[in-house]
Order: sequence, then structure tokens, then C-alpha cells
Amino acid sequence: MTDEQIPIIDLDDLASHDPRRRERGCDGLRRGFGELGLVYVKGHGIPGDELDRFYAAFTELTSRPEAEKQRLARPEVWYQRGWTPPNTEKAVVADGQPDFKECYFAAPEPLDPVCRVQYPQIYADNVWPEGGENFRDGLLGLGHELHEVGLRLLRGCAAALGLAPYRFEELVFGAPHVTRALRYLPLGPHQVGTGILWGEEHTDFNLLTLLPGGRFFDPTGAACRKPDDESGLYLRTRGTSENPQGRMVPGRAPDGCVVAQVGQQLEILTGGTFLATPHVIKAPKTPGYSRMAVAHFIHAHSMSVLFPLEPFRSDAVVEAYSPPVLAGTYGTKTLVDLGLAPASALDALGYRHYDRLALQRR
Repeated sequence: MTDEQIPIIDLDDLASHDPRRRERGCDGLRRGFGELGLVYVKGHGIPGDELDRFYAAFTELTSRPEAEKQRLARPEVWYQRGWTPPNTEKAVVADGQPDFKECYFAAPEPLDPVCRVQYPQIYADNVWPEGGENFRDGLLGLGHELHEVGLRLLRGCAAALGLAPYRFEELVFGAPHVTRALRYLPLGPHQVGTGILWGEEHTDFNLLTLLPGGRFFDPTGAACRKPDDESGLYLRTRGTSENPQGRMVPGRAPDGCVVAQVGQQLEILTGGTFLATPHVIKAPKTPGYSRMAVAHFIHAHSMSVLFPLEPFRSDAVVEAYSPPVLAGTYGTKTLVDLGLAPASALDALGYRHYDRLALQRR
């Protein structure tokens, strides 16, 4: 399968009153999310120059002194807000290699105030740099626009799977959605060809991920085409009997399209009907090139139960995705696995009031 065979979903098809257009969109979702875990989306209304303006603002921020950026880092909230330094995050199957990138996290949508108490790290307040109004407005604006695209896709997913129209959408209001700006760092001459990856192969742990398109930059800092055919985003298709490991497919979206990827939460809810697809970001073979990207992560509300919905349950599916778990607990465990949250975060799960009996027994 080539990247040209990845379905292109027109959001207007999903919202159309013409049943043939709606079915065309639904069929694309079933094929793309079922076999690849990925589709391209058009009709989203996000102009390309908006991205260019944001990347200019992000470039200014990332060029600031390291000490200034460190003041924007928030390890106490597991780097879920503000700046994430390079070599901080590790994919679960990365064999210990951290991703070669720096990031910035913000929440663009209203958060459930009760969950702010229950999960303070993943419902934390946003953090902003001084004099970074263009960056702040750009990141929040893109996050909100991508979120609206995701809601329309989730409505389409429900239709494609024969579920009630808002079955997925109703799970997301007030959830800990985040928008992430990423800068993949340039490799030096002695780092090229040493196995360093911009982003190790992984699957996202949320419902849907929306990516409006990255930009490569040459050693002078000017925007440019990708420096070689192998750098950038690649995804692994679902394994088959003929090809159990699946195939690596380049994730190059056509001009004007947003990439949408399935996350682990949506895979669980659909019992594997929709697949969270492994993807990797490969570094160039030439030193000095960098890349910027934006990703918006739509999550299930932290009090939602992650378990296959009734239409997808079989003995094998129930066994594969058991036991049920709260989305907030699932997120906490994943952030521990990624090396962002301390292992002690798991101590907060379960019953925490044994000290009451201890005091009574004195």
C-alpha cells in the first residue's frame, strides 16, 4: 500500500444529507482507521498561512536561551504543560532512547473542574512565555480548530460503525485534551547515521490525534523541502497473514489536508476494529536540518471507562482488552511508562485511607 491509497476524508461528506456522500466518508473511515489507523482530512478550513505564522512564533521561542526555556518547564505536572526539554520523553518500546526533540504543551479547551482535583497534573493550568502572545494565540487557536475537526471525525466514526451519532463525542467534553508544538532537533555531523530517531516508533494513548502538517528547515533556518526521501513521518500498517509485521508507509498528507490518527483509547473502545497505528519520525541523513510540527490530542474524559463497547465484544476481544480501566488511570500509567511521571504516581491509585484504621487502632 502506498501513501496515495490512504483515504482522503471530506468533512462535508460526513455532514452531507446525501446518503451516498455520507457513505463515501464512512467507508473511508472504516478502511483508513481499520487497516491503517490513519486518514487524510480535507474541508477543515485551517489556512496554511496560519501554520506558517505559528511556526515563526515557535521558532522565536525555541531560539531563546536554554535558561529562559527551563523556567517554562513543569516537571511537577509531568511536563503536561509548558516546555519539555530534549531527551526527556521515551517511547514505551524505545529501548531507552529518548526522542530527539523539544516540545510545548497547552490545553486549548475548557477542563472539567472536578478532574482538576482528581488529576491535578493532567488538568493543570497553562504556562506561557513572557512576550510570547503570538505563540500563545497561535497554539490555542490551532488547538481549538483541530479539536473541532476531531469532533466531526468522531461523529463520522460513530456513523461508520453503526453507533449512536454522539457515542464517541459524548466522551470528550471537559477531558484533558492537549495541543503540542514540537521541534525535532538538527543532528550534528557525528550523529547522522547513528540510529538517532526524531521520534521512536510508538502509538498514541488518546482517542484521536490531529496533525495539520509539519515544516522542514535547512541549516540556515529557512523553510525547505524534506532533505531526503526517508526522513519524516512513517506508519506501520496492520499485520496480515502474508505480512505479520505490517508495512511501513510514508505519512505525507496531500496539500491542504490534515492527518488524523487513531489512538489507543479509540482502539480499546472499538475492540480493535479501529487500530492505533505505530508511527515513527525519522531524522534526515544530512546534518543541520530540523522540523517543526503541531499535534492535537483528543482524549476521553478521565472518568470514562475504557473497555470495548457492546457491539464489539466477543470472547477474544474481552480477553484482549481486559480489565476495564478509567481513562484517567490509563493516562497516569502511560505517563509513568513514558518516563514523564514518577512511578510513585501509581501510589495515588486505589484506596488511600488505610491510615484511618491505623489511627483508630492506636
